[in-house]
Amino acid sequence: MDPFLVMAKAPGPLCNLDCGYCYYLSKRDLFPGATAFAMTDEVLERYVRSYIAASPGPTVEFVWHGGEPTLRGLPFYRRAVELQRRHLPDGWTCANDLQTNGTFIDDEWARFFAEEHFAVGLSLDGPADVHDVYRRDKGGHATHRRVMNALRVLREHGVDPDILCTLNAATAARPREVYRFFLDNDVRWLQFLPVVQRAPDRGVSEASVSSRAFGEFLCTVFDEWVRHDVGHVGVQNFLECLFVWSGHSANICIMSEVCGNVVAMEHDGSVYSCDHFVDPAHRLGSVMTDDLGALVRSPAQLAFGAAKRDALPRQCRECAVRPLCNGGCPKDRFVAAADGDGGLNYLCEGYRAFYEHTAPYMKRMAELARAGRKVAVLMDELREREAGEEVRWQAASRNDPCPCGSGKKYKRCCLPTRRPR
Repeated sequence: MDPFLVMAKAPGPLCNLDCGYCYYLSKRDLFPGATAFAMTDEVLERYVRSYIAASPGPTVEFVWHGGEPTLRGLPFYRRAVELQRRHLPDGWTCANDLQTNGTFIDDEWARFFAEEHFAVGLSLDGPADVHDVYRRDKGGHATHRRVMNALRVLREHGVDPDILCTLNAATAARPREVYRFFLDNDVRWLQFLPVVQRAPDRGVSEASVSSRAFGEFLCTVFDEWVRHDVGHVGVQNFLECLFVWSGHSANICIMSEVCGNVVAMEHDGSVYSCDHFVDPAHRLGSVMTDDLGALVRSPAQLAFGAAKRDALPRQCRECAVRPLCNGGCPKDRFVAAADGDGGLNYLCEGYRAFYEHTAPYMKRMAELARAGRKVAVLMDELREREAGEEVRWQAASRNDPCPCGSGKKYKRCCLPTRRPR
């Protein structure tokens, strides 16, 4: 069987935060009258056994998600690891990946993650005044300090987490500052996830990133990354694009031609087509009554995955960047194309701007890779090519017009954030 992933919601749709853009807390409505959302030991063991049995091996990757997965408590994950070892075939191994808001991470959690080799994803939206716009707890209190403490504690125990930064209305407005923040804090693996949240009027919420701002953010950060940080900082959005340029099929579902190989499982064992489609119409079954592998291979799930390709509007099918974009995530396909056809991705303008802007650089890096050379060589090539431009920047004084052409004084424009070559 082809590999697949399960996003297991150990605490169900519960979280101690009340992020202004969260799409998952409303899933509590699927369980009317419920007061406790916690995966039981019975569901956990059935899930571990079924997932291992349906996996091609020899490594089985468990993804723990939420809500906030640490709400389920450390004993739960100790039990999960114990069950994994009990049910693994000889010669097989398990990998565990946990995505957390970090507010409960202490020495005990960090020690466990290190001992059991958990990969940890930490949600962090940049500097405090940006992060705390939307990432607040139930009492309305800021969380940035607690997340930064989690980053410190994890690293003290030898766990260097991946950082997930959402691109929302606040972060997207400050691309250089947000990216520099991560550099200043020695972040070495980073992914930017756009926030597209539907509003009651069928538009998008004020927390959502606009399509144009999404594209401008990625292009701005890419321009800095490709000149300074290739080989030093891994940005998933850029490296996945390079992976496709190098002739491979995309690893991540939003760039893939079809989807459906990443399902979601709620705390009660119910399995859904996707983390963004946890609703009655996309419930596939339950690990308590059904074979997990059969659910992933079911006609309903195969049709769900194929619809990502088959439902593309003509504008997408004829688009030059379609092999990279493939229409993006189906959850965001709710605007009309130029010809009036429905199903265009809300982020289309941003995706197209990013893929077109990065194409020459990606093409060159792919050529370097095929020649057996390091893709970071591109930074040296750009440095030589842009030497004259660098002289112009160095000659500018604080009160001169900014060399970027904005019309502002240099000191009030690019000087505070410019990285000299």
